[in-house]
Amino acid sequence: MRRLSAVIGVVAVSLAWSTPAFATSSGITGQSGKDGPTCSTCHQGGTAPTVSLEGPSELAPGATGEYVFIIRGGAAKTGGVGLAVDNAGATLQAGGTGLKKLGSELSHASPQPFTNNELRFTFSLVAPATDVTLTLFGAGNSSNADLSSDGDRAASTKLAVKVGKGSPTPQPDDGGDDEGGCAAAGGAPVWGLAMAVASRLLLRRRRS
Repeated sequence: MRRLSAVIGVVAVSLAWSTPAFATSSGITGQSGKDGPTCSTCHQGGTAPTVSLEGPSELAPGATGEYVFIIRGGAAKTGGVGLAVDNAGATLQAGGTGLKKLGSELSHASPQPFTNNELRFTFSLVAPATDVTLTLFGAGNSSNADLSSDGDRAASTKLAVKVGKGSPTPQPDDGGDDEGGCAAAGGAPVWGLAMAVASRLLLRRRRS
């Protein structure tokens, strides 16, 4: 009985370790870097690639911008991607083959092959209808195509996009008020003290 339990335990652990490799082969959410984790949470051991997000850094409210996420280097056999935006009013749309929508994010539909040490994913961002500054997040995995999580590595990046006038810049609080701040409020007691001293001096002269 103990041997059977041990075998079941080993099988369970093996399945737990192998699950990420099968799950990410058809895309996964929550690995873009927006919430912290990236593909390197599971894929490790390889050489890190370089990644970049290219596209307009400014959009009009409601406008659509075309973007490309690029992975270069690493194992460079096949790769995957996770893309997200931090504004609920913005929408990401798959712009080409190899990408699919998963909830509000974009991910690879299957491992995509590199060409000349490079892998590109094109997509669109539909800006929200209000002025805001949002951030695009992307993480790309460069794998050795052996369908395991070893020998692969990911990298992540982000891109700020100003929509309309962007988010308002917070103004520093200088501690003042509409009535002139502490200077005006503090001037009254000093003036009153000076008048009191002058009155006392005048009263002493009269008595003498």
